[in-house]
Amino acid sequence: MASSSSIQRKVVTEFPGVIRVYDDGTVDRLRDTDFAPPSSSSPDADGVSSKDVVIVPSSNFSARLYLPRRHRPAALHQKKLPLLLYFHGGAFVVASAFCAKYHRYVSRLAAESQSVVVSFDYRLAPENPIPAAYEDSRAGLHWAESHRARCGPDPWLNEHADFDRVFLVGDSAGANIVHNLAMGLHRGLLFGAALVHPYFWGSKPIGSEPSFPQPEVRAAADRLWPFICPSNPDNDDPRVKPEAPGGPGLVGLGCRRVLVCVAEKDLLRDRGRLYYETLGRSGWVGVREVFETEGEGHGFHLYDLDGEKARALIKRMAAFFNCTN
Repeated sequence: MASSSSIQRKVVTEFPGVIRVYDDGTVDRLRDTDFAPPSSSSPDADGVSSKDVVIVPSSNFSARLYLPRRHRPAALHQKKLPLLLYFHGGAFVVASAFCAKYHRYVSRLAAESQSVVVSFDYRLAPENPIPAAYEDSRAGLHWAESHRARCGPDPWLNEHADFDRVFLVGDSAGANIVHNLAMGLHRGLLFGAALVHPYFWGSKPIGSEPSFPQPEVRAAADRLWPFICPSNPDNDDPRVKPEAPGGPGLVGLGCRRVLVCVAEKDLLRDRGRLYYETLGRSGWVGVREVFETEGEGHGFHLYDLDGEKARALIKRMAAFFNCTN
Protein backbone atom coordinates (compact mmCIF):
# COMPACT_ATOMS: atom_id res chain seq x y z
CA MET A 1 0.00 0.00 0.00
CA ALA A 2 1.32 3.44 -0.92
CA SER A 3 2.12 5.69 2.00
CA SER A 4 0.20 8.90 2.47
CA SER A 5 3.35 10.90 1.71
CA SER A 6 3.85 9.13 -1.64
CA ILE A 7 0.44 10.19 -2.90
CA GLN A 8 0.59 13.76 -1.71
CA ARG A 9 0.39 16.40 -4.38
CA LYS A 10 3.66 18.08 -5.27
CA VAL A 11 4.03 21.74 -6.14
CA VAL A 12 5.43 22.07 -9.65
CA THR A 13 5.15 25.85 -10.08
CA GLU A 14 4.69 28.62 -7.57
CA PHE A 15 4.61 32.38 -7.57
CA PRO A 16 4.69 33.05 -3.82
CA GLY A 17 1.63 34.79 -2.50
CA VAL A 18 -0.03 34.63 -5.91
CA ILE A 19 -0.56 31.13 -7.32
CA ARG A 20 0.52 27.54 -6.74
CA VAL A 21 0.22 24.71 -9.29
CA TYR A 22 0.41 21.01 -8.38
CA ASP A 23 1.54 17.99 -10.32
CA ASP A 24 -2.06 16.78 -10.72
CA GLY A 25 -2.96 20.02 -12.51
CA THR A 26 -4.91 21.60 -9.68
CA VAL A 27 -4.35 25.27 -8.97
CA ASP A 28 -4.48 27.26 -5.74
CA ARG A 29 -5.00 30.99 -6.16
CA LEU A 30 -3.65 32.71 -3.09
CA ARG A 31 -5.26 36.13 -3.32
CA ASP A 32 -8.25 38.06 -4.70
CA THR A 33 -10.54 35.02 -4.79
CA ASP A 34 -13.42 36.73 -2.98
CA PHE A 35 -16.72 37.87 -4.51
CA ALA A 36 -18.23 41.30 -3.86
CA PRO A 37 -21.90 41.46 -4.84
CA PRO A 38 -23.07 44.16 -7.25
CA SER A 39 -25.11 47.07 -5.91
CA SER A 40 -27.93 47.13 -8.46
CA SER A 41 -30.67 47.37 -5.82
CA SER A 42 -29.29 50.67 -4.52
CA PRO A 43 -26.22 52.81 -5.28
CA ASP A 44 -23.09 52.15 -3.24
CA ALA A 45 -21.16 54.63 -1.12
CA ASP A 46 -19.76 56.25 -4.27
CA GLY A 47 -23.27 56.75 -5.65
CA VAL A 48 -22.75 54.08 -8.32
CA SER A 49 -25.10 51.25 -9.27
CA SER A 50 -23.66 48.02 -10.61
CA LYS A 51 -24.93 44.77 -12.09
CA ASP A 52 -23.52 41.61 -13.65
CA VAL A 53 -24.14 40.41 -17.20
CA VAL A 54 -23.18 37.26 -19.11
CA ILE A 55 -21.60 38.04 -22.46
CA VAL A 56 -20.78 34.57 -23.82
CA PRO A 57 -23.03 31.95 -22.20
CA SER A 58 -21.08 28.96 -23.53
CA SER A 59 -17.95 29.98 -21.59
CA ASN A 60 -19.74 32.05 -18.93
CA PHE A 61 -17.64 35.04 -19.94
CA SER A 62 -19.15 37.83 -17.85
CA ALA A 63 -18.75 41.45 -16.86
CA ARG A 64 -19.82 43.92 -14.22
CA LEU A 65 -21.42 47.19 -15.35
CA TYR A 66 -21.27 50.47 -13.40
CA LEU A 67 -23.53 53.52 -13.72
CA PRO A 68 -23.04 56.71 -11.67
CA ARG A 69 -26.11 57.82 -9.73
CA ARG A 70 -26.10 61.42 -10.93
CA HIS A 71 -26.84 60.21 -14.42
CA ARG A 72 -29.19 57.41 -13.47
CA PRO A 73 -32.54 59.19 -14.18
CA ALA A 74 -32.78 58.86 -17.95
CA ALA A 75 -33.82 62.41 -18.82
CA LEU A 76 -33.62 63.27 -22.49
CA HIS A 77 -31.62 66.46 -21.87
CA GLN A 78 -28.81 64.69 -20.09
CA LYS A 79 -25.62 64.19 -22.02
CA LYS A 80 -24.22 60.75 -22.67
CA LEU A 81 -21.30 59.55 -20.56
CA PRO A 82 -17.87 58.25 -21.57
CA LEU A 83 -17.75 54.47 -21.89
CA LEU A 84 -14.82 52.77 -20.18
CA LEU A 85 -14.04 49.15 -21.02
CA TYR A 86 -12.00 47.97 -18.05
CA PHE A 87 -9.57 45.04 -17.78
CA HIS A 88 -8.33 44.08 -14.33
CA GLY A 89 -4.78 43.17 -13.36
CA GLY A 90 -3.45 40.11 -11.58
CA ALA A 91 -0.61 38.84 -13.80
CA PHE A 92 -3.17 37.01 -15.98
CA VAL A 93 -3.49 34.41 -13.21
CA VAL A 94 -5.45 35.92 -10.29
CA ALA A 95 -8.21 38.43 -9.46
CA SER A 96 -11.51 39.04 -11.20
CA ALA A 97 -13.94 41.76 -12.12
CA PHE A 98 -16.01 40.64 -9.12
CA CYS A 99 -13.44 40.65 -6.28
CA ALA A 100 -13.79 43.38 -3.68
CA LYS A 101 -10.56 45.13 -4.59
CA TYR A 102 -11.58 45.74 -8.19
CA HIS A 103 -15.25 46.31 -7.41
CA ARG A 104 -14.36 49.18 -5.07
CA TYR A 105 -11.79 50.67 -7.41
CA VAL A 106 -13.87 50.54 -10.59
CA SER A 107 -16.87 51.96 -8.75
CA ARG A 108 -14.72 54.88 -7.55
CA LEU A 109 -13.39 55.39 -11.09
CA ALA A 110 -16.95 55.45 -12.48
CA ALA A 111 -18.02 58.00 -9.86
CA GLU A 112 -15.01 60.29 -10.24
CA SER A 113 -15.08 60.30 -14.03
CA GLN A 114 -18.87 60.14 -14.38
CA SER A 115 -18.52 57.27 -16.83
CA VAL A 116 -20.35 54.10 -17.68
CA VAL A 117 -17.90 51.25 -17.05
CA VAL A 118 -17.88 47.64 -18.24
CA SER A 119 -15.39 45.57 -16.22
CA PHE A 120 -14.63 42.27 -17.95
CA ASP A 121 -13.91 38.97 -16.23
CA TYR A 122 -11.64 37.26 -18.76
CA ARG A 123 -10.34 33.70 -18.38
CA LEU A 124 -7.15 33.17 -16.40
CA ALA A 125 -3.98 31.15 -16.97
CA PRO A 126 -2.65 28.54 -16.51
CA GLU A 127 -5.93 26.68 -17.16
CA ASN A 128 -6.62 29.10 -20.02
CA PRO A 129 -3.24 30.30 -21.29
CA ILE A 130 -2.62 33.26 -23.55
CA PRO A 131 -4.31 34.06 -25.93
CA ALA A 132 -7.54 33.19 -24.02
CA ALA A 133 -7.57 36.51 -22.14
CA TYR A 134 -7.12 38.41 -25.41
CA GLU A 135 -9.88 36.41 -27.08
CA ASP A 136 -12.32 37.08 -24.25
CA SER A 137 -11.44 40.75 -24.23
CA ARG A 138 -12.01 41.02 -27.97
CA ALA A 139 -15.40 39.38 -27.52
CA GLY A 140 -16.15 41.92 -24.80
CA LEU A 141 -15.25 44.80 -27.10
CA HIS A 142 -17.54 43.43 -29.80
CA TRP A 143 -20.35 43.03 -27.26
CA ALA A 144 -19.98 46.63 -26.15
CA GLU A 145 -19.81 47.81 -29.75
CA SER A 146 -23.13 46.06 -30.48
CA HIS A 147 -24.80 48.85 -28.48
CA ARG A 148 -23.56 51.63 -30.77
CA ALA A 149 -26.89 51.77 -32.64
CA ARG A 150 -28.75 51.86 -29.27
CA CYS A 151 -30.25 48.42 -29.80
CA GLY A 152 -27.81 46.20 -27.89
CA PRO A 153 -28.78 43.75 -25.14
CA ASP A 154 -28.09 46.08 -22.20
CA PRO A 155 -30.22 49.19 -21.50
CA TRP A 156 -27.53 51.02 -19.50
CA LEU A 157 -25.22 51.10 -22.51
CA ASN A 158 -28.07 51.88 -24.92
CA GLU A 159 -29.33 54.82 -22.87
CA HIS A 160 -26.24 56.33 -21.27
CA ALA A 161 -22.99 55.49 -23.11
CA ASP A 162 -21.38 57.92 -25.54
CA PHE A 163 -19.94 55.78 -28.32
CA ASP A 164 -17.92 58.72 -29.59
CA ARG A 165 -15.92 58.52 -26.33
CA VAL A 166 -14.98 54.88 -25.83
CA PHE A 167 -11.84 54.16 -23.79
CA LEU A 168 -9.93 50.97 -23.13
CA VAL A 169 -8.62 51.00 -19.56
CA GLY A 170 -6.58 48.51 -17.56
CA ASP A 171 -3.91 48.06 -14.93
CA SER A 172 -0.90 45.73 -15.03
CA ALA A 173 -1.96 42.63 -17.01
CA GLY A 174 -5.13 44.53 -17.91
CA ALA A 175 -3.02 47.33 -19.40
CA ASN A 176 -1.24 44.70 -21.48
CA ILE A 177 -4.66 43.63 -22.74
CA VAL A 178 -5.50 47.25 -23.55
CA HIS A 179 -2.42 47.53 -25.75
CA ASN A 180 -2.99 44.25 -27.55
CA LEU A 181 -6.68 44.95 -28.06
CA ALA A 182 -6.03 48.44 -29.45
CA MET A 183 -3.43 47.25 -31.94
CA GLY A 184 -4.91 47.23 -35.42
CA LEU A 185 -8.32 48.60 -34.40
CA HIS A 186 -9.91 51.20 -36.65
CA ARG A 187 -9.08 54.61 -35.17
CA GLY A 188 -12.71 55.71 -35.24
CA LEU A 189 -13.73 52.98 -32.79
CA LEU A 190 -11.74 54.16 -29.76
CA PHE A 191 -11.26 57.65 -28.41
CA GLY A 192 -8.46 56.67 -26.06
CA ALA A 193 -6.55 54.10 -24.04
CA ALA A 194 -5.30 54.32 -20.46
CA LEU A 195 -2.55 51.95 -19.34
CA VAL A 196 -1.89 51.97 -15.60
CA HIS A 197 1.36 50.33 -14.43
CA PRO A 198 1.38 48.23 -17.61
CA TYR A 199 2.81 44.72 -17.65
CA PHE A 200 5.45 44.73 -20.36
CA TRP A 201 8.74 42.88 -20.18
CA GLY A 202 11.70 41.60 -22.19
CA SER A 203 14.61 39.21 -22.06
CA LYS A 204 17.19 41.95 -21.40
CA PRO A 205 16.90 44.32 -18.43
CA ILE A 206 16.55 48.03 -19.02
CA GLY A 207 16.89 51.17 -16.92
CA SER A 208 16.84 50.56 -13.19
CA GLU A 209 15.71 46.93 -13.39
CA PRO A 210 19.11 45.35 -12.56
CA SER A 211 19.28 47.33 -9.30
CA PHE A 212 15.67 46.74 -8.24
CA PRO A 213 15.81 46.16 -4.47
CA GLN A 214 13.72 42.96 -4.60
CA PRO A 215 15.53 40.54 -6.95
CA GLU A 216 12.90 37.87 -6.34
CA VAL A 217 10.30 40.16 -7.94
CA ARG A 218 12.43 40.51 -11.05
CA ALA A 219 12.98 36.74 -11.12
CA ALA A 220 9.21 36.22 -10.97
CA ALA A 221 8.76 38.66 -13.85
CA ASP A 222 11.24 36.65 -15.93
CA ARG A 223 9.17 33.49 -15.30
CA LEU A 224 5.71 34.94 -15.81
CA TRP A 225 5.27 35.15 -19.58
CA PRO A 226 6.60 31.60 -20.22
CA PHE A 227 4.15 30.40 -17.56
CA ILE A 228 1.06 32.10 -18.97
CA CYS A 229 2.00 31.65 -22.65
CA PRO A 230 3.57 28.20 -23.08
CA SER A 231 2.82 28.30 -26.82
CA ASN A 232 5.46 31.04 -27.20
CA PRO A 233 7.46 31.28 -23.93
CA ASP A 234 9.63 34.13 -25.18
CA ASN A 235 9.90 37.30 -23.11
CA ASP A 236 10.53 39.16 -26.37
CA ASP A 237 7.13 38.19 -27.78
CA PRO A 238 5.72 41.50 -29.14
CA ARG A 239 2.57 40.98 -27.06
CA VAL A 240 4.64 41.49 -23.91
CA LYS A 241 7.45 43.54 -25.47
CA PRO A 242 5.70 45.93 -27.89
CA GLU A 243 8.95 47.48 -29.13
CA ALA A 244 10.44 44.07 -30.06
CA PRO A 245 12.32 44.01 -33.39
CA GLY A 246 10.21 42.36 -36.06
CA GLY A 247 6.99 43.08 -34.19
CA PRO A 248 4.15 45.22 -35.54
CA GLY A 249 5.39 48.35 -33.74
CA LEU A 250 3.00 50.92 -32.31
CA VAL A 251 2.05 52.91 -35.38
CA GLY A 252 -1.14 50.85 -35.72
CA LEU A 253 -2.46 51.64 -32.24
CA GLY A 254 -6.14 52.29 -32.93
CA CYS A 255 -6.98 55.31 -30.78
CA ARG A 256 -6.53 59.10 -30.71
CA ARG A 257 -5.19 59.55 -27.18
CA VAL A 258 -3.04 57.45 -24.84
CA LEU A 259 -2.37 57.91 -21.12
CA VAL A 260 0.42 55.84 -19.55
CA CYS A 261 0.57 55.85 -15.73
CA VAL A 262 3.68 54.63 -13.93
CA ALA A 263 4.86 54.47 -10.32
CA GLU A 264 8.36 55.39 -9.17
CA LYS A 265 9.02 52.23 -7.14
CA ASP A 266 7.41 49.78 -9.56
CA LEU A 267 9.70 47.24 -11.22
CA LEU A 268 7.70 47.83 -14.42
CA ARG A 269 8.08 51.63 -14.39
CA ASP A 270 10.77 51.81 -17.06
CA ARG A 271 8.80 49.49 -19.32
CA GLY A 272 5.84 51.87 -19.14
CA ARG A 273 8.06 54.84 -19.88
CA LEU A 274 9.68 52.97 -22.79
CA TYR A 275 6.20 52.30 -24.19
CA TYR A 276 5.38 56.01 -23.99
CA GLU A 277 8.68 56.97 -25.67
CA THR A 278 8.41 54.28 -28.36
CA LEU A 279 4.90 55.45 -29.16
CA GLY A 280 6.27 58.95 -29.79
CA ARG A 281 8.87 57.62 -32.25
CA SER A 282 6.62 55.14 -34.01
CA GLY A 283 4.82 57.40 -36.45
CA TRP A 284 1.55 57.01 -34.54
CA VAL A 285 -0.52 60.18 -34.90
CA GLY A 286 -2.23 61.10 -31.65
CA VAL A 287 -1.86 62.69 -28.23
CA ARG A 288 0.20 60.79 -25.65
CA GLU A 289 0.50 61.59 -21.97
CA VAL A 290 2.45 60.12 -19.09
CA PHE A 291 1.71 60.44 -15.36
CA GLU A 292 4.13 59.24 -12.68
CA THR A 293 3.35 58.76 -9.00
CA GLU A 294 6.40 59.33 -6.82
CA GLY A 295 7.26 57.09 -3.90
CA GLU A 296 4.77 54.33 -4.72
CA GLY A 297 4.91 50.80 -6.11
CA HIS A 298 2.96 48.64 -8.49
CA GLY A 299 -0.82 48.87 -8.13
CA PHE A 300 -0.60 50.94 -4.94
CA HIS A 301 -3.89 52.72 -5.65
CA LEU A 302 -5.91 49.49 -5.45
CA TYR A 303 -5.19 49.16 -1.74
CA ASP A 304 -5.70 52.71 -0.50
CA LEU A 305 -8.41 54.45 -2.53
CA ASP A 306 -8.70 57.27 -0.02
CA GLY A 307 -4.98 58.00 0.07
CA GLU A 308 -3.80 61.29 -1.37
CA LYS A 309 -1.76 59.72 -4.17
CA ALA A 310 -4.50 57.26 -5.16
CA ARG A 311 -6.99 60.11 -5.33
CA ALA A 312 -4.57 62.09 -7.49
CA LEU A 313 -4.16 59.17 -9.89
CA ILE A 314 -7.91 58.62 -10.17
CA LYS A 315 -8.52 62.34 -10.76
CA ARG A 316 -5.86 62.35 -13.48
CA MET A 317 -7.56 59.43 -15.18
CA ALA A 318 -10.98 61.08 -14.84
CA ALA A 319 -9.67 64.21 -16.54
CA PHE A 320 -8.34 62.06 -19.38
CA PHE A 321 -11.72 60.37 -19.87
CA ASN A 322 -13.48 63.73 -19.98
CA CYS A 323 -11.24 65.40 -22.55
CA THR A 324 -13.16 66.47 -25.62
CA ASN A 325 -10.60 66.59 -28.40
